[in-house]
Amino acid sequence: MHAPDAAAVAACREEARAALQRGDFARAEQAFSRLLELRRDDVETLQFLASCQLGRGDAARAIEWLRTAHDAQPQDAAILHQLGAAQVVAGDLRGAEKSLREGLALAPGMFVARLRLGVVYEQQGRRHEAVTAYQGAINAAQAQGRWLSDETTAPGVREAVKHAAQYVAAGRRELFDAVIEPLRQRYGRTELSRVDQCLAIYLRERPALLPDPRQRPLFLYFPGVPSQPFYPRERFPEHARLEAAVDVIREELRAVLSDADDPLVPFLGAPSAEAIAARLLGSTGAQEASWDAFFFYRHGVRHDGNCARCPRTSGLLDAMPLVRVRDHAPETLYSVLRPGTHILPHRGVTNTRLVTHLPLIVPTDCALRVGGQTHVWEEGRCVTFDDTFEHEAWNRSGQTRVVLIVDSWNPDLSEVERMAVSELVAAIGDFNRSTAEPDPP
Repeated sequence: MHAPDAAAVAACREEARAALQRGDFARAEQAFSRLLELRRDDVETLQFLASCQLGRGDAARAIEWLRTAHDAQPQDAAILHQLGAAQVVAGDLRGAEKSLREGLALAPGMFVARLRLGVVYEQQGRRHEAVTAYQGAINAAQAQGRWLSDETTAPGVREAVKHAAQYVAAGRRELFDAVIEPLRQRYGRTELSRVDQCLAIYLRERPALLPDPRQRPLFLYFPGVPSQPFYPRERFPEHARLEAAVDVIREELRAVLSDADDPLVPFLGAPSAEAIAARLLGSTGAQEASWDAFFFYRHGVRHDGNCARCPRTSGLLDAMPLVRVRDHAPETLYSVLRPGTHILPHRGVTNTRLVTHLPLIVPTDCALRVGGQTHVWEEGRCVTFDDTFEHEAWNRSGQTRVVLIVDSWNPDLSEVERMAVSELVAAIGDFNRSTAEPDPP
């Protein structure tokens, strides 16, 4: 066969595109049809003609041409998305699922493809997968400034997006209810009534109605407990063991600080967290702001190597009633604030857990402010606060400040409520992770 005439191909393409710009779709289809006779694997042509056939209800022909386009450009996510849409029309839900998932693996930001995948799952009766796909579509769209309102949602998908949001709301309620239900059955609904209110607030089924305007949890608000920036020391008798062992803890800390290999890490994460650090850290002097950490636990994961280096400190921590939530807590560490560093005002995620500082090295001109109340650390004396109040800390001295940070349950939660919160937060984390990335092909 002779190679297609490049000039003829270019002329057909130019005519087709010009017709599209004029809105003359019939003329564009004629020009693309002539182009297809010249070049049977032209992807632009195949995609346009497939959309024409799909509009006429000929899904089979559309799929045939889109498969040819996919063979020509197998890494083109848009072709896979279009193919999946055609397969939905044809009733080939398994094929549509495969095409859409492959496309999303190549281009996770295709939120309409995620929406269509949710439709596929819903039509198959796969409720949990439909919920996560729909939520993933909404997350991806809103991250790009879309689907935030009717004005930011294309009319062609507006009703589908509303349906997805309603479907997600019902699905999340079912999912999280199922997590709490065994505890309701075991301990009675009355014991879990505040947890039920907490869940309703999280799902935005009811307002939070926080009693103190200074308090605004970023994630989970538990109602019906006192709202206060600092907590009385007598509420935490277990902290006496830490205070009694402050010299031992400080001794192990000094060994860490003197290590030439520098086992400390930035508290705010790797260099990828530079933007977060820019928002959260300021400098009160000529030195660059620096907030470092030596973690015993982070996000619920035990750092065995660090614990082995400080066996007496880690032993004390492991004997304490720390918050334990899979993938989230405990979080315990030496918090190292370098000279001239200011941790700028910010808020924590939930009032179900509190933060305790055991001050180990405190130069002058260092302090903590919570809810507008300033506290000056005293070495060896614990202070516990609710970090859902706006709080900040600073070291305006020329020396390093170090505190041991320990998390603890809010003492106004019952044991049953703590169990429920642990299960609920872990389930919310699982769900959020399932919607954060595209499904693997």
